[in-house]
Amino acid sequence: TNLADVIILMHIPEDRKSAVALSFPRDLMVPVPECPNPEGGPAFPAKDFVQINSTMNYGGPACTLLAVQALTGVTIPYLGVIDFKGVIAMSEAIGGVEVCISEPINDDKSKLYIDAGYHTLEGEQALAFLRTRYGVGDGSDLSRISNHQEVLTSMVRKLKDEGALTNPFTLFRLSTAALENMTLSKSLTDIGVLFGMAREVNDVDLDKITFLKLPVYDLEGEYAGRVAPVPERAQYLFDLIANDDALILET
Repeated sequence: TNLADVIILMHIPEDRKSAVALSFPRDLMVPVPECPNPEGGPAFPAKDFVQINSTMNYGGPACTLLAVQALTGVTIPYLGVIDFKGVIAMSEAIGGVEVCISEPINDDKSKLYIDAGYHTLEGEQALAFLRTRYGVGDGSDLSRISNHQEVLTSMVRKLKDEGALTNPFTLFRLSTAALENMTLSKSLTDIGVLFGMAREVNDVDLDKITFLKLPVYDLEGEYAGRVAPVPERAQYLFDLIANDDALILET
């Protein structure tokens, strides 16, 4: 079964002065529009209420994109998908990422055992950190999202601090690694596009790059254990992104 267990919408406004990454919980219940069949058969019909991570298995990556697009009202021109093997390869390609652990993690399910403090994670250990649920917070997927965002924040900081996003040789190595380890939409398969994106992100100050979780509430009854967007708060974020407004956290 292919499930979209990590879903992140990245938006960089036209003025390139800020960026936002909005994470969607895997247990989020959403309506899904009609999705094209990736194998060329009849389209998959729309559904009123399904768990968002199942859209990958239902109609492929395009279906996940269409579900996020329908929920947010944001047109999404680029899509990238990375699997477990790809996560390992990309973490090695950038030389690992530093994370700060507030409490020890001892998770038999993800096989992650690390003490509190600073750690540089790479390869299998980086993957385990992204996968662990029972070693952080309350063991829910919502807690795990914080790990995803810490790794991405650390990755962006490292690439910017080392000047990797302006070094053509480093960019070529990282772009090649991405092409080899990710499934990309046709709009992203040109290495020149990847170079251009890197340059655009490099112009954004680190304190103007915001990582957020979608505001959600717990469902009950037959959907217990799953979540839905908090209508007003979620729509506020969607409108900011759709209108190309800066979304920057204050102190």
